[in-house]
Amino acid sequence: MGTRGRGRLADRPPAGPAPDAPPGPAAGPATGVEEDAVPALDPGPGPAPAVRGRAERRRTARRAARRRRRSRLREIPLIVVVALVVALVMKTFLVQVFVIPSGSMEQTIQVGDRVLVDKFTPWFGAEPERGEVVVFKDPGGWLESEHGPSTDGPVLRAAKQVLTFVGLLPSDSEQDLIKRVIGVGGDSVECCDDQGRVSLNGSPLDEPYLAPGNPPSRQPFKVKVPPGRLWVMGDHRDVSADSRFHMGNPGQGTIPVSGVVGRAFMIAWPPGRVHQLGVPVSLSSVARAPAGGGTAPKSVGGGPVPEEPPLVMGVLGILPLIGRRAEPARL
Repeated sequence: MGTRGRGRLADRPPAGPAPDAPPGPAAGPATGVEEDAVPALDPGPGPAPAVRGRAERRRTARRAARRRRRSRLREIPLIVVVALVVALVMKTFLVQVFVIPSGSMEQTIQVGDRVLVDKFTPWFGAEPERGEVVVFKDPGGWLESEHGPSTDGPVLRAAKQVLTFVGLLPSDSEQDLIKRVIGVGGDSVECCDDQGRVSLNGSPLDEPYLAPGNPPSRQPFKVKVPPGRLWVMGDHRDVSADSRFHMGNPGQGTIPVSGVVGRAFMIAWPPGRVHQLGVPVSLSSVARAPAGGGTAPKSVGGGPVPEEPPLVMGVLGILPLIGRRAEPARL
């Protein structure tokens, strides 16, 4: 090169750091490309990402559990409402449970038994038949009302009224009884023949369901059952305040078919006594008498009227351990 070229090179500052420049990291080998220095990141301890992952999973699980608890709490009112509606429908249209408080139907039904009463078939016009065990409303004068004024406060009284309405508590106003149908409209029922038996339309009845030691009746009677009414008697004749003891009442001891709540078709509690309540052949096989008006019943002799409590009614009270009270039927 000529002098001119060397002069230009001599005018350039010498390579290396400027005198006033702060010291910096040593320059690496020249690459021909200037790069900004990037500080290295401290990766920190090795297990930290795993720990953070477990903590996040625990927080997520806790949040999900809280959501599930809130969801269950929101469902409780709906479950209660549905249960009450189902109980009300069952009590009104299908099956009702009654607790037996007295021994007027022994030995067929004993004190403390829970019986299931069919309330469904009467909606289709089914009427009680001879030999069936039925629950019916007090036709008037069969039961004494012993309920005093309530001492419950307004809130407790309202709560009891709701539970009673759906059948989860016994009702103070319900007056129900349970007996066996002996005669239906048009039948002639009489006691006693030469062997002390009850006769139905002139045919003596074999009554194997009677309580041991009980005669068919210690009180003679004779009645022709009016149409639309029933003559009913308990299986424990010595303690049953049945049609025989109410022949002076309106209806002359008979009860109206319209007052029948339903047929008791099964004992559902206790477990050792669960069985169906059948209809004795001796009653179901008797020919029906021709329809006709009833005659005034004739009762010969008499005695003290046995005392018996009303039935206790309920819907879901089959098992006493469930804590629901069934409603007693009066025997």
